[in-house]
Amino acid sequence: MAKRVAVVLAGCGVFDGSEIHEASAVLVHLSREGAQAEVYAPNIPQMHVVDHVKGQPTLEQRNVLVESARIARGNIKNLAMLDVKGLDALIIPGGFGVAKNLSTWATQGKNCSISKEVEGALRAFHAAHKPIGLCCISPVLAAKIFPGCEVTVGHDTECEQWPYAKTAEAMKELGCRHVNSQVTEVHVDARNRLVTTSAFMCNAPIHDIHDGIGRMVREVLRLA
Repeated sequence: MAKRVAVVLAGCGVFDGSEIHEASAVLVHLSREGAQAEVYAPNIPQMHVVDHVKGQPTLEQRNVLVESARIARGNIKNLAMLDVKGLDALIIPGGFGVAKNLSTWATQGKNCSISKEVEGALRAFHAAHKPIGLCCISPVLAAKIFPGCEVTVGHDTECEQWPYAKTAEAMKELGCRHVNSQVTEVHVDARNRLVTTSAFMCNAPIHDIHDGIGRMVREVLRLA
């Protein structure tokens, strides 16, 4: 039987939701590997809406579940309905929505809180020893919830290629181990069954990011 993988989204758009290329890559690679994706999102208001042309917030208000449905082509469920018993793995793509809608990392960093439903899903999969795949900024969720875990968001030294490297330092302060990696690589924390890759934390060609996410998906399925 095909492995069933929950994919949790945070909206639609890099600056205020899920990063669309990352979410699409996850779904493409799951399909290629013969797995069945089940897409979920919390039914909550977005922190704010960003005009992706101007890069500035607007006065508009949007809902995370409704916006995520755009990526899922309407085939989506309220995260409150997620039942870990019928699923083999969990994957959360990145995008600023992870730091704004699924958590408060964008405004509070290591002192953030995580959405109750998102934290519940992560803890349920972890307790069931089912693998969790996280890319781009979403490894911060594991760093916050699972002290001592091992993750990667790429590199920990800021430069033009790695503009968000300070994220790694904040994660280390939470007690997790950050492992430097290239954009096409993943890190597997076998003890916690976490698979992470940097994706758009790196200024890299989109095909390299796609390849890194593909490797993450394959490792998640291998552990499932």
